[in-house]
Amino acid sequence: MTNMPKPINVQFPLRREWLAPNTPGTKIPSHGSNKFGTRYAYDFVQVDWQKNGRPAYRGGLLKYLIQGIPIRDYYCWGQSVYAPGTGVVIQVADGYPERDRTNLLGDLRRARQAAKQFNPQTDDVRSVAGNFVVLKLAENIYAALCHLQTGSIQVTAGQPVNAGDILGRVGHSGNSFAPHLHFQLMDSSDIAVAQGLPCAFSYYEVHHAGVWQPFENGIPASKDRLRLPATNPQ
Repeated sequence: MTNMPKPINVQFPLRREWLAPNTPGTKIPSHGSNKFGTRYAYDFVQVDWQKNGRPAYRGGLLKYLIQGIPIRDYYCWGQSVYAPGTGVVIQVADGYPERDRTNLLGDLRRARQAAKQFNPQTDDVRSVAGNFVVLKLAENIYAALCHLQTGSIQVTAGQPVNAGDILGRVGHSGNSFAPHLHFQLMDSSDIAVAQGLPCAFSYYEVHHAGVWQPFENGIPASKDRLRLPATNPQ
């Protein structure tokens, strides 16, 4: 990918199959902004690969557009989130409520407000990041795992963790269009002011032409069908 410094390699923070609709492997800034350390951030969702449009939820498009979809009907909601490396938990923010269902117009309105009106001096960063965990992986290298399920976080500030330890579960808290994991590396433990750092994954597999192909130290693209097997060479 052009205009990207050498990425920092970490472990893939999920298991099973995933899609990254927002990824620096396809565009930079991956989220259209450098705010909140998101320049090189990833979003991960699970989809039905057999259906047209690869929906991330059980139910039809019309229901999504008119009524919204209950968050429990999203394939990824409640999936375990894993530490991407060995480090120390610097910050934990839990208890921020999830909306019971998605709402396209309401979610778009909240996204615009978060982008334009957020004040890092006075506003709760959870209104953007939802429930989250920040890990210190090395000097000036922090990982943020955001939008976690309310009440799911299993670690506390100051706790050492190993790569692969469960941190919490995928949720729909904060500025979230649908249940997903938002993952990023950044140069500060403060999401409100951090700058994003480029990130690659030490090992994962991509489904292509009917077979799973291994990738090492790679950056997924937005159409890749990804997985990290339960048994992997990390």
